[in-house]
Amino acid sequence: MPKTVALRAPAAGAVDPAKSGSRGKILFFVTEDWYFCSHRLPLAVAAKQAGYEVAVATRVRAHGQAILAAGLRLIPLELSRGGRNPLTEWLTVWRLFRVYRRERPDLVHHVALKPVLYGSLAARLAGVPRVVNALTGLGHIFAESNRAGLLRWAVKGAIRKLLGGRRSRVIVQNPDDLRRLSAAAALDPKAVALIRGAGVDLAQFRPHREPEGPPVVVLAARMLWDKGVGEFVAAATQLTQQGIVARFVLVGDADHENHSAIPTRQLETWKAQGPVDWWGRREDMPAVFAACHIVCLPSYYGEGVPKVLLEAAAAGRPIVTTDMPGCREVVRDGDNGFLVPPKNVSALAAALARLLENPPLRARMGRRGREIAEAEFGVERVIEATLAVYRGLLQS
Repeated sequence: MPKTVALRAPAAGAVDPAKSGSRGKILFFVTEDWYFCSHRLPLAVAAKQAGYEVAVATRVRAHGQAILAAGLRLIPLELSRGGRNPLTEWLTVWRLFRVYRRERPDLVHHVALKPVLYGSLAARLAGVPRVVNALTGLGHIFAESNRAGLLRWAVKGAIRKLLGGRRSRVIVQNPDDLRRLSAAAALDPKAVALIRGAGVDLAQFRPHREPEGPPVVVLAARMLWDKGVGEFVAAATQLTQQGIVARFVLVGDADHENHSAIPTRQLETWKAQGPVDWWGRREDMPAVFAACHIVCLPSYYGEGVPKVLLEAAAAGRPIVTTDMPGCREVVRDGDNGFLVPPKNVSALAAALARLLENPPLRARMGRRGREIAEAEFGVERVIEATLAVYRGLLQS
């Protein structure tokens, strides 16, 4: 785990928009600094450029300086994504309540399920006037593999209590989540916006010619069983035994705060013994995609719209993923990749084999992926749609 960055505490107190020339103060609450930088930093910078004062409350590890360098105020906030100790969790809500009371934002933007629930409660207690709750998928609690029925019931009850109200908006990333959330929370359709993912920087992720040598298949994600990593390893084993020559690579960290985390010992064993290699966390994802031929994400996690699939499509790589909410927003079966049933190793291996053995098909699907990314998923689209949500709330 990276060391915590030592940062000077932000100045307390609210800024009067009328005196500062600001259009208002927006405060983001995200659990991890790396996630904020990866998924929401361009939005926050655009909000600042649009005239808002912007602050970020998050757990600071290795990316605090990047947030400060973008001209944003940073509020370090310690919390645990995987914590279930009631006393510790209530302490997190209390700390967040104190931040909201001190900062007095005009609007708070919560990102992901836990910040949405805790942040909405703290915002209600602190009297925050406007709230945007962005659900990046419904997470492991709603995942098919999760048997925690009591916890799922409690979360649905909390959603019904906390996500309503005339001065609140909910952002979801795919139509499936929109239907499930509407059924669980009975939300007013006017209070829900469908914005498909965090978008992709089309200038940073660009197509490259396939590298020479045996084809490389990459699964880039947090190393969770729910991301289909076990199925990927099983498919790689099956294809290797069939005599298909290829390299299979895992890219990503072990996420030990998640119930579905794959032990580091297991990842090291795969790396040492095969059939897959493990590159760990990589900050240079455009280079990773340039070095591969196929991108695979056999997830059955509660995805929103996986950013890695947007990046792979923009990079012109064909994709094999599961026919699951969020994943099928990016991949159209037979067009820019293949959709396979979740947890079906045979179907996954067959789809990968079709691409491994057919370079012209890979090239055609890669071109279509780039076209889809350009037409539908540029980060500018997401930024403008989200700023429109802010304007609608702040002007109401």
